[in-house]
Amino acid sequence: MKKRLLAALMAGAMALTMTACGGSSSGSDDSNAASGSDSGSAGSYKVGIVQLVQHEALDAATQGFQDKLKELVEADGGSVEFDPQNASGESANCTTIVNGFVSEGVDLIMANATAALQAAQAGTSDIPILGTSVTDYGTALGVSDWTGKTGTNISGTTDLAPLDGQADMLKELFPDAKNVGLLYCSAEPNSKYQIDTIKPLLEKLGYTCTEYAFTDSNDVASVTQKAAAASDVMYIPTDNTAASCTEAIANVVIPANVPVIAGEQGICNGCGVATLSIDYYELGQATGEMAYEILANGANPGDMEVQSAPNFTKMYNKTNCEKLGITVPDDYTAIEG
Repeated sequence: MKKRLLAALMAGAMALTMTACGGSSSGSDDSNAASGSDSGSAGSYKVGIVQLVQHEALDAATQGFQDKLKELVEADGGSVEFDPQNASGESANCTTIVNGFVSEGVDLIMANATAALQAAQAGTSDIPILGTSVTDYGTALGVSDWTGKTGTNISGTTDLAPLDGQADMLKELFPDAKNVGLLYCSAEPNSKYQIDTIKPLLEKLGYTCTEYAFTDSNDVASVTQKAAAASDVMYIPTDNTAASCTEAIANVVIPANVPVIAGEQGICNGCGVATLSIDYYELGQATGEMAYEILANGANPGDMEVQSAPNFTKMYNKTNCEKLGITVPDDYTAIEG
């Protein structure tokens, strides 16, 4: 009798113990679910930024990207750490920087300029990549049948301004000019794409166009001198090497009294007279919004359309226009040279 009573008491105690353990497990599951929910909306991210070269336009795009992504992530209670690195104009440095990001296992790579995007494409097919300040993604990525989406781990924003609008601007300001020099860096496929596009547009408007290509910053001045000697007006596309050498170009074209229509604001600000340009800070912000969708909401870069700049503005360099005696229409916005 005592043995049966003792067995019953032990069975009851075991049942109570199992119930208590079961209750603890259920509470742990609920806690984990809540924690998972919190981390889903407030993550901690590491973003690597590879920028081809330091100049006004690319710097603004990088800053806009960081500001917008940080704003969106922190609004969710999360955090984002940036590792911005500059390749000093060397494609090989872009490759080294990207390989470092891949080894580190960053959550996303932002590639600023075409050479940076190409290095990122070669470096990883797994980590999400967003490009910015890239003129033409089909050309940059070697996609012949470009549709606006990559179908891979890459998307981003393009800085391509309306080239027909830039050609019309040149005609509006210099209707009596005959010879147009097209100055660009032959090592930048984005620049060659723009030249190949705008050249027939200018020829259709009645201009004789001659290409003047420099290979790097070392021969910018000499090629610019050759172009200035044979041109009534010059056109420079959104070219990173030219953008980093605007002082050298200005030292040639201003004394030669040869105006430059530029592909973007930074080049215009340094050596040009007018441009139909985007705002690179806004472009960077748009890229930051895309990064947020990827990091926080799980968007697939391959399904995301490459986005264009939201606005284009007619701008003129007041200082250079005054030096060259050029008057622009009232719908141009002044920038200081």
